Amino acid sequence: MVPTFAKATEVKATSSHVYTAHFPTEWCIGSVTHGGVVTATLLRVAATHFSTTLAKQNQPHTITLHAEFLRRTHAGPATFTVTDKKLGRQMSTIHISLTQDGREEVVAYLTNTNMIGESGLTLQTGWSPNPPLPAPPTDFAKLAAEGEDANWVVLKDLPFPKLRKAVSRIKMHVPRNGQVQLNVIDEWVQFESSERFPMEGIGFVSDMWPQMMEGMVRRQQEAVGTKPPAKTGDGESDWLWYPTLTLNLDIKKVLPPEGVEWLHVRVHSKHIKNGRYDYEVVIFDDTGDMVALSHHVAMVMEGSRNTAKRGESKI
Repeated sequence: MVPTFAKATEVKATSSHVYTAHFPTEWCIGSVTHGGVVTATLLRVAATHFSTTLAKQNQPHTITLHAEFLRRTHAGPATFTVTDKKLGRQMSTIHISLTQDGREEVVAYLTNTNMIGESGLTLQTGWSPNPPLPAPPTDFAKLAAEGEDANWVVLKDLPFPKLRKAVSRIKMHVPRNGQVQLNVIDEWVQFESSERFPMEGIGFVSDMWPQMMEGMVRRQQEAVGTKPPAKTGDGESDWLWYPTLTLNLDIKKVLPPEGVEWLHVRVHSKHIKNGRYDYEVVIFDDTGDMVALSHHVAMVMEGSRNTAKRGESKI
């Protein structure tokens, strides 16, 4: 049975500053734990730490996260060690080190505050997405039940499902008439398990969308009159892997305690060169309100790098 998102990101305290988790293989890309699952688990560690060890701070909400993915994570046990870097009256910052098999694989800084009690200057900037967002679903109930409505349709038959297992954990609905721009992805997402997105779910969807890269490669090959290489199935040599180097998250809104069923994700890539590229991600709720911003630096690699034995790959 596939573990739920809640189970996949569950953490347990072994001391005041050390937590453990177990990454399920069903939430991996190849042999590597999906970056959104790692990010969500970092958020859960912070939430647990601030509700127990640092409960007196009364700062339950993470507002910023910066993560550096130093090495490949993998399915199995993981240890998270927390260092309290700066404890303040308004906000506090912690450092988290994720280790597996004695290797430090991810390091992160997270800042927490109490968003319910925040006050200060508020201004309307006049910002709006460019290009404009497509029309929202006309009927969320129909979209959930049938996988489509007049404007949106669920993606099916995604490539390499046996390798990109984590992608199957979520339903991605895209514009029926296609994306508005080649380097832009819009999607409405819903957990395949029908779970609702908690605050930690923001970390997961900040790194989950249909890969625009493969469509862009195919489009460019067609434009110059070349054919893409033939695919032979779900083999390691046939697929691309997009490991994250850094991920930044800026959380703007507290989700309700019961979570939300739907989130809208807008992804925009500005520059792709020499196998390294950027993602700007904006997350909205079903009212159109901004929930979070995220920025990534990622790489493009052959899938064999994902599944190589330790010592055979630099990532």
